[in-house]
Amino acid sequence: MPETFFTSDTHFGHESIIHLSKRPFETVSEMNETLIANWNAVVRPEDTVWHLGDFSMGFDQPASVFASRLNGSIHLIEGNHDHKTVRDCAGSFASIDLMKTISLDSQRLILCHYPMREWNKAWRGSWHLFGHVHGRLDSEPFSKSMDVGVDSNHFRPLAFEEIRTFMQDEEDYPHFAGGEVRVWKK
Repeated sequence: MPETFFTSDTHFGHESIIHLSKRPFETVSEMNETLIANWNAVVRPEDTVWHLGDFSMGFDQPASVFASRLNGSIHLIEGNHDHKTVRDCAGSFASIDLMKTISLDSQRLILCHYPMREWNKAWRGSWHLFGHVHGRLDSEPFSKSMDVGVDSNHFRPLAFEEIRTFMQDEEDYPHFAGGEVRVWKK
């Protein structure tokens, strides 16, 4: 049975990301090949992958070069580094959106490159998956939201079931400052 995976911030071809995010690679080629191998080790050709932005940034190779080597049908949520080189390869992706709401096994998921403190139906059980922050928010409790970027997840996509397991331990809704609802007066 096909599975659904989530990931973000692969930054294929982006040499500077190795130093900026303290990735354990010597070269951009090593990073690219490791990311591709890790992806294909968990994702099968019949699977679906939601990539939440910053797919590639290498200007010497279009996104299609990397996408063609990856298993699964890839849906892209645009990130801040998904420049024209990614948009020019639109045929490499099953879809391209700025933000998307999907449902898996009756679970509503709000997909966006950027983390949000609040999202649609956060108070009604929806989950928010994001990227962009390269692990900088991993220790912050943000209720039912999660950084699915490669820097936080062993440089590989996460299966929906892994995310479900993670979410079981998270609070059901965002916290109010001081634990109380504030009433604003005019």
